[in-house]
Amino acid sequence: MDTQEINSSITEPTIGEMVADDYRKAEVFKRFGIDFCCGGKDQLDRICIKKGISLAKVKQALNELDEPQQIRFSQDYQNWDIDILSDYIVNTHHKYVNDALPLLGQFSTKVAKVHGASNPEVIEIARLFQAVANELRMHMDKEETILFPYIRQMAMAKHLGELLPLSPFGTIKNPINMMEAEHESAGGNMQAISELSNGYNPPEWACNTYKVLYAKLQEFENDLHQHVHLENNILFPKAIKFEEELLS
Repeated sequence: MDTQEINSSITEPTIGEMVADDYRKAEVFKRFGIDFCCGGKDQLDRICIKKGISLAKVKQALNELDEPQQIRFSQDYQNWDIDILSDYIVNTHHKYVNDALPLLGQFSTKVAKVHGASNPEVIEIARLFQAVANELRMHMDKEETILFPYIRQMAMAKHLGELLPLSPFGTIKNPINMMEAEHESAGGNMQAISELSNGYNPPEWACNTYKVLYAKLQEFENDLHQHVHLENNILFPKAIKFEEELLS
């Protein structure tokens, strides 16, 4: 790598940072098949080279976001307090996952039983989704009982001017590293489901359950992308910085 490439890798923001700064960019990246959550730590030019995407076209689409007729469609999560953001994630995204898992589990199992002999990919989709469901249930429980309560304790300590309470896990980076690894695993399984389902496009002859399954899986993946983005690219970096400031 030459000096210019090194300087570029240092100064250019990552995909995750770009989306954290302006969430509208997530829609552009999704349009081009660019992962902004689990793959959010890479830079745009590198991603485009890897995926064979025109960097110029992506940048043009990003620039169009600043045109007057474009309307900002997202909350400015970057400026939310960490305790408010963690509560929002639980009340919005954790609730969505808990509500969606039973139906998706039922439908994926039914489609696998009825159509698995002639379409074996639906058997693998059911298996992968069960793995996602099991992992996310444990993942969210750890966040709601360990990580997020500590985040709220940090926010309260700063508000009251008190000392930071001792945690059972050392620095907050330790559970965050675990959460990010679990995000990567769940994201990888959903990507595999997307590929097996041809981008969530059911066969023309598919029954209603088959069609609903694929539509709900796509909806689930879309929610998971925003869920992971809010944690990996906004909440976790803010929480790490918050802890460092309280300990300094």
